[in-house]
Amino acid sequence: MEITSAMIKSLRDQTGISVMQCKKALEEAEGDADKALIILKKKRSEAADKKSDREIGAGSIGVYVHNTNEVAAMVKLGCETDFVSKNEEFVALAKEIAMHVAAQAPKYISRSEINDEIIEKAKEVFKAEIADKPAEMQEKIMEGKLSSYFKEQILLEQPFIKNPDVTIGEMVSGAVQKFGENVSVAEITRLSIK
Repeated sequence: MEITSAMIKSLRDQTGISVMQCKKALEEAEGDADKALIILKKKRSEAADKKSDREIGAGSIGVYVHNTNEVAAMVKLGCETDFVSKNEEFVALAKEIAMHVAAQAPKYISRSEINDEIIEKAKEVFKAEIADKPAEMQEKIMEGKLSSYFKEQILLEQPFIKNPDVTIGEMVSGAVQKFGENVSVAEITRLSIK
């Protein structure tokens, strides 16, 4: 199948990823846009993993204040260079994540921030709920309940409020792929009157 410029443009508009990467993904997917999207998501994760050990030395602060002035959030989005930190799209990403933090009030940035004591307390609560389940299934059910419970509280695992098909973590991974640098959410702060 012939890869047209309209197909490439459509994929680029969906992902924000470079024209060449979109073209390569469409070629690999033999023109199937849905497959190309999956290929780009897979490459996004691979790119993020390769760059995750690079040092963060720059960044941008994203700020969002709701129109009622009752909720506000700040996000420190880190990257490697000032060149990327000044990029309009990078600054916009920091603001989008700040808006999400204001709306969803995550307690943690990533799963690694949850300590064992908090996990044990959650297990105590869920033990009663799974007590009547078969013994061989209890551990798997407990894992599912814990994962679901904490997913709602972890920023990088939350679906983005403006596009629930994408998590905040996928947005950050997409930025790694787009800018070619390590990008990470370094800090979040949320203030609320209520």
